[in-house]
Amino acid sequence: MPQEIEIEFKNLLTEAEFDTLYTIFKMEKEPEIQQVNHYFETKDFQLKQHGAALRIREKNGEYQSTLKQPYEDGLLETHDSLTAEQANAWIQGEITLGPEIRKQLQELGISTEELAYGGCLKTTRRETAYHDTTVVLDRSEYGDRVDYELELEAKTFAHGQSVFQTILADYNVTKRKTPNKIQRFYDSLENR
Repeated sequence: MPQEIEIEFKNLLTEAEFDTLYTIFKMEKEPEIQQVNHYFETKDFQLKQHGAALRIREKNGEYQSTLKQPYEDGLLETHDSLTAEQANAWIQGEITLGPEIRKQLQELGISTEELAYGGCLKTTRRETAYHDTTVVLDRSEYGDRVDYELELEAKTFAHGQSVFQTILADYNVTKRKTPNKIQRFYDSLENR
């Protein structure tokens, strides 16, 4: 089954904090990754009520639908590959779920017919290995907003938390409550 457990730590950054970490981690040496997340939800936010999120990620000319759900110390991600034509059909309201995501949504009691396209968030990302984790710096644009984010991906919760807290302390980064990208995207729509 195309599923994985994701353990990550996130912190919104000021532009100055972002620039500092960008320099410290020598991100200019890392390849720039451009990705666009297209978000889907029901009108009454049923996915959000389950702590879940559904997106299509467009990256390097490839499309992948992903359902994220809470799971133990991380997130359970269920993936299905899509063609460009299928992704465009989703955006136009013709959502045809792959078998894995369909199964997960059925378990949540959410039908395909209730899903609708919400919009997109564009991210410029750079990442590097650091103390057996991956440090990620994202600059995201959605609507009229730009935000900056530090993500740290780890194999275990305890190790990731330790490395993440060390980065924040060592580089004087203020710890901030950091909703995930889909939450920030939908919050921006509500606050317009």
